[in-house]
Amino acid sequence: MIIGAGPGIGQSVARRFAREGMPVALLSRTSATLKPVTASVTAIGADPVLPLTADATDETSLRTALDTAAAELGPPDVVVYNAAIIQADAPGELSVRGHLDAWAVNVVGAATTAAHVLPPMAERGNGTFIVTGGMPEPKPAYVSLSLGKAGVRTLVELLDMEYAPSGVHVATVTVAGPVSPGTDFDPDAIANHYWHLHTQPRNAWQREVLHTGAS
Repeated sequence: MIIGAGPGIGQSVARRFAREGMPVALLSRTSATLKPVTASVTAIGADPVLPLTADATDETSLRTALDTAAAELGPPDVVVYNAAIIQADAPGELSVRGHLDAWAVNVVGAATTAAHVLPPMAERGNGTFIVTGGMPEPKPAYVSLSLGKAGVRTLVELLDMEYAPSGVHVATVTVAGPVSPGTDFDPDAIANHYWHLHTQPRNAWQREVLHTGAS
């Protein structure tokens, strides 16, 4: 399952896992975003690919989509939370409502997803939950995003403490630059980290992978 299945990292992660023969559920807020991503994943021969619309800030919408995906494709082996509001805002520039809206997507949606999918993973003793991180160093030109990425890093640490003993691998892929095809931050290259984390043996689990773009 990929929450935040947009044309960048979300699409590349979906294609990476589909190439390994895994069924893929794609969750995005709008069908306009889902259609090209679904076509891209289907084009490599992936089957099945299940597109679902869900708003990460709407608990009912999100939980319903997660349940639909599990009912259609079976309990997920790996769940990726990739939703985020990426915007430039300097200190004092964003309204309270703007901060709350950004936090709802960047952090609370990840927490809601984790609360829904991790207990069943822990019960069966395996599974992977990966959050797309970023902003390893806060930047005053991106206040809400810096706060959000610090928040999900802490969330991953808390979830790891809670669920790793039950066999669930919780991790974050921290992307330290702007994602763009053909650059050092090519989403296809970044997607390899997600597969690597999912396939790591338990005695070598990493909680964070930092993609700096350096070769």
